[in-house]
Order: sequence, then C-alpha cells, then structure tokens
Amino acid sequence: MSKLLRVWAPGRINLIGEHTDHAGGFALPAAIDFGITIDVGARATDITLVSAGYGATSVGADGQGPPAQGWARYVQAVAIELAMLGRPPVGLQGSIESNLPAGKGVSSSAALEVAVALALCAVAEYEIPPLDLALACQRAELRAVGVPCGILDQAACLLGRRGAAILIDCSTLEHESVPVPEQAGFLLIDSGIERSLENTDYGKRKDELARAIAGAHDALSARRLRHLHTENERVHAFAKALASDNLERAGQLMSESHASLRDDFEVSVPELDRIVQQAEQGGAYGARMHGGGFGGAVLVLADVQSLSTLAARFPGRTLLVSPGDGAGVSALAD
Repeated sequence: MSKLLRVWAPGRINLIGEHTDHAGGFALPAAIDFGITIDVGARATDITLVSAGYGATSVGADGQGPPAQGWARYVQAVAIELAMLGRPPVGLQGSIESNLPAGKGVSSSAALEVAVALALCAVAEYEIPPLDLALACQRAELRAVGVPCGILDQAACLLGRRGAAILIDCSTLEHESVPVPEQAGFLLIDSGIERSLENTDYGKRKDELARAIAGAHDALSARRLRHLHTENERVHAFAKALASDNLERAGQLMSESHASLRDDFEVSVPELDRIVQQAEQGGAYGARMHGGGFGGAVLVLADVQSLSTLAARFPGRTLLVSPGDGAGVSALAD
C-alpha cells in the first residue's frame, strides 16, 4: 500500500428517541466532534492494532483464532462479520487513538466497530454501502458482548453531518438531515456511575418491549409500549422544533423524554434524575438521561452562550459536544 490510511469514526449523541431503535421506531442522533482514529501503516497477514491507553491486540484477518478479550472482542467480531459478507482476508498493522469517554452513552463501542470496519474494507479494497456496513457493525456488537442493540449508534456514526442531526426510521433505515440551530448548545454531564450495558437490564427491557408489541396486556407492557409510542411522537415534534428554531419547545420535549424513560421504561437511576433537575434549574432548555440508561450521562440542551455557566455547576464532569461529520477514510503521504 503506497499510502498510509487514516480512519475517523465519531461517537454520537442522541437528541431524542431513546430505546426506540431496537423496536423499529424513530430517533434523532448526531455524530459528535469526538471519536476514534486508526492510522494504518501497512497491509498484513493478521489484524494488529496498538492503543496507547489499552494495549495491543492481534486477531486473524477474518477473525479466526481463539476468542478475544477486552476491546479486542469488537475487532474480532467486526472481522468475522465482514468475512461473512465476502471481504477478502487482508489484515493490517495500525495504531488506534480515542478521545471518547467510555461508558458515558456516546457509543464508543460503535465508533470502534465502524473505525475497524472501514479500515479493514480499505486495505482489502472491498466496497460496502454505508448502511450495510452499519448493519454488520450492529451484528458485531451482539457477537462481541451480547448486547442486542439497535442500528442507531452505528448509523449515526456513518451518516453524521456537521451542524445537523439525522432523523432516522429504524425500521426502514430511511433518513434525512435536520439542521441544528447555531444557538443550540449541547452538554454531556457524567453521572459518575460506570456501567456496561451487557451487565444491566438493557436486554431485559428490549424483551419486555418486544412482548408488549406482540400484544401483552399487563400493566408493565402498557408502560413499555406507552414509552415507545410517545417517544416516537416526541422525535418528530423535536425535529419540527429545530426547524423553527424553537429551542424552548425542544427542551420541553427532552424533559418529557426523560420522564418517560424514568417512569414508563424504567432505565433511569436517581443520580441521573438529580442531574436533570439541577440542569433545568440552572437555566437549560431541557435535559434527559442519555444512552441505554442505568448510569452514564445526561444530555443537556441550552443556549450556546450559557454552556460555560451551566458546565461550572458540574466541575470536572462535563463534555461540550457539537454535531460533527460522520466516519470516513483519508490517505496520508508516506
């Protein structure tokens, strides 16, 4: 390979539409300006990646070999899924860097999956449509850690556009760009509760919702289904609010989303609830728990000029994020 390759894959925020993607609902994510970079130095027999923070891993070019551990599970799972689609077994040597906080609901695992997938496709000169790549990475997540995630994270990583969110129908994968007003500022606030979704009731909630969709009539099923229906409605209302620069309405919808996630879907925890309340009292337009729940972070919508003041209420726990470009591959000079 005459050129070095650099792959960029961002994390994502989800403005609204939580726990809807795995039920074929609607969501409004955006790629962010934090992510994972892989610099590829050469083709190789195996896939060898070195991370300054997490060590090195080496797996077969098509994922063969003993089960990997740690973050290497994602690398191996992506290689297996791509091999099943027909990618030639070409490996690579590269280094990996990330400025994404892990376990905070910004989809660090999806960003890793997409970055690895793009790098593997590039060195093998194997082309695959973006949404097919997203689906392969979604399957890799399940293969790697058993989390039955929807398509939201991987799709947002690949489809993101600077200054815009993506309105996506998770049942058909139809999507459209929704510009985000320049005055809209987004802040992630760390709850301090570390969690991995495979060690929470995330999968249980998905099963409960599937049971409700299938026609169960008990009270729990009614609450799960009510969240899905009302959250889908909030997604469309939120997109309309952005289109009309109505951030007050958008913030109200975010707060309603949190209440639904707390009461009907039961994936919030008291620490998240307190942060939402504190952010609202501090002048935010709205706030809600972000990601799969059971810990992680809160997403806050505020006027961009008030973000620093709001962040000061949560010292050492905030991350300012903006809608950014999606994943891509670029060539660098030798």
